[in-house]
Amino acid sequence: MAKILTIADAATFEVVQELLEREGHQVRVALDGKDGLDLAREFSPDAIVCDGNSPQINWLEMCRLVKAERELAATYFVLLTTPQQFAEVQELEGLIDDFLFKPIVKQELLGRVRAGKRARDLRLELDCTQQKLQLSGDRMLQNEKMSSLGELVSGIAHDINNPITFIYSNLTHVQTYATDLIELLRLYQKYLVNPDSEILQKQQDMDVEFVLDDLLKIVSSMRTGSDRIRQIILSVQDFSRSDRSGWQLFDISDGLENTLLLLQHRLPAREGRRDIKVIKQYGNLPQIECYAGQLNQAFLNIINYTIDTLEESSQELDESELVNFKPMIVIGTKVIDTQRIAIEIADNDMATSPNIAAQISDSFLITKPIEDSSILELAASYRIIVEQHKGELKYVFEPGKGTKFTIEIPLRHT
Repeated sequence: MAKILTIADAATFEVVQELLEREGHQVRVALDGKDGLDLAREFSPDAIVCDGNSPQINWLEMCRLVKAERELAATYFVLLTTPQQFAEVQELEGLIDDFLFKPIVKQELLGRVRAGKRARDLRLELDCTQQKLQLSGDRMLQNEKMSSLGELVSGIAHDINNPITFIYSNLTHVQTYATDLIELLRLYQKYLVNPDSEILQKQQDMDVEFVLDDLLKIVSSMRTGSDRIRQIILSVQDFSRSDRSGWQLFDISDGLENTLLLLQHRLPAREGRRDIKVIKQYGNLPQIECYAGQLNQAFLNIINYTIDTLEESSQELDESELVNFKPMIVIGTKVIDTQRIAIEIADNDMATSPNIAAQISDSFLITKPIEDSSILELAASYRIIVEQHKGELKYVFEPGKGTKFTIEIPLRHT
């Protein structure tokens, strides 16, 4: 059974409707082009049968409008015409899909409808296949980029790690030596009662008490800073770890901490927004079997999205509301049962958030390509979580409360 839209005058559509409905087809009728286009958008027909002889229907404009719309472009357009119009119709053969002479012959009409449904189905299948191939190519390209980027970052981190490890390790000795030298100097001050005038002048010029007090503070600060660099490098190496070894045991809490460390620069206050506070509510989770690097990428994409929404929310508030708005991200983990764990990433954005739950699946991207990079990143997270790890990714927006992503992951990939 096909869905047919007939755009014709009363006399013609009665004949067409009777013939088609008798064969079990679903038929809708419009008397002019405007109603026909509106009905086509609502009805999404397999074929449109348009009367080219009706004076109130501009069939040429109607056909152009139908073919110009993405959702209707695959619709099979059949023109009802006469032998006298045939030459004119032939010149527009590339625009219309088929034609049928009046008076209407039942078998010819039914043949055109069958051909129209078959052609529409083939077009849609071809378009879907092309979109899948494009999406598959984009995935492969993105995976290759991520793999190359991961190797590059890991290599740079390794090169930085060697000298910083050397510095960090030797700062322990520097601190010990400085402490010993300070103690020795104190002994000299204690037992050398009458030092030479040159020593006294040097002691006064360099403000020896300040230097002794500040030296150990500087060494301690250097130790703290180098330790911070080491932690960042380790996080980068862990985040970009290669998945070539296949499935591996992974600590979700470590993955979230590494991700937050990489996004730390986005959390402090900036113009038009206060500090974003991160609240961690980690449960006692067992290690899960997964592709660790890809799961880290999914976390990064989702937390990045929540930061973006908080920034957008801050920009939409007036000054009085902005003073009271304290942007916040809550990250929690818990065990659901013996087979699955859950990760919840929620924010308190106040903006009216679009319903993106359907947009992050491949089926949406195939039929309605989008340009929003943040949605595309969420779609990548969807593939990682749902397709590769057989988990679930849920999205909920509550007005006045914010958005929440819930990720459910099996403990074992089998």
